[in-house]
Amino acid sequence: MSIILDIKDLQKTYNSGGHPLTVLQGINFSLQAGDTCAIVGPSGSGKTTLLGLCAGLDRASSGSVILNGVKLDNLSEDERAQVRNQYVGFIFQNFQLIPTLTAIENVMVPLELRGERNVHRQAMELLERVGLAERHDHYPTQLSGGEQQRVSLARAFSNKPAILFADEPTGNLDEETGQRVEKLLFDLNRETGTTLVLVTHDLELAEKTDRIIRIKGGTVVSDQFTSSVGNVQR
Repeated sequence: MSIILDIKDLQKTYNSGGHPLTVLQGINFSLQAGDTCAIVGPSGSGKTTLLGLCAGLDRASSGSVILNGVKLDNLSEDERAQVRNQYVGFIFQNFQLIPTLTAIENVMVPLELRGERNVHRQAMELLERVGLAERHDHYPTQLSGGEQQRVSLARAFSNKPAILFADEPTGNLDEETGQRVEKLLFDLNRETGTTLVLVTHDLELAEKTDRIIRIKGGTVVSDQFTSSVGNVQR
């Protein structure tokens, strides 16, 4: 299998009150196409910052991010946006649906940006897959939290991403709803062969992935394959 994400000596430093604040340093790992990986750690450990760097939402202070063979380090914001549109899907804790668009219109947006044909049909098929075809004309405010996250799942998979980044995908959901969204996420991921990288505080959710990377104080403190692939410690 080919390497889809390669992270080398990644560091991120911010200017805080005139002083440098390093939130990530010496991060190294790579993922092969089709892998599932969870990034876990205490609040403030740098998990979401790392996810943003891996996805090209932000630029590292030093080190390298290679996403699906594309080196992101020196790309402009527009160039990184083009890479994201071509290869990346996102799921966020707070759903981030466009409030003025209906469910189906939200799912159609990535398809339209890619210049796809039959976008309405493709979007409806995805909404049907997540059990929301009958709610296609509802706006986000007319949907429950679980329904909104299922719309965001359909949207995330609509552009057939090579890699999907999920930031606390069940963090705003009750246990039962969260489990339903988890099942859909892993089922869709398995069906499409997408690489999955998720940030979570939920260790039960993390253990459903092939690999768990633990971060503390901005550095990787353990990198472990789960029992499904032999529980090999790195």
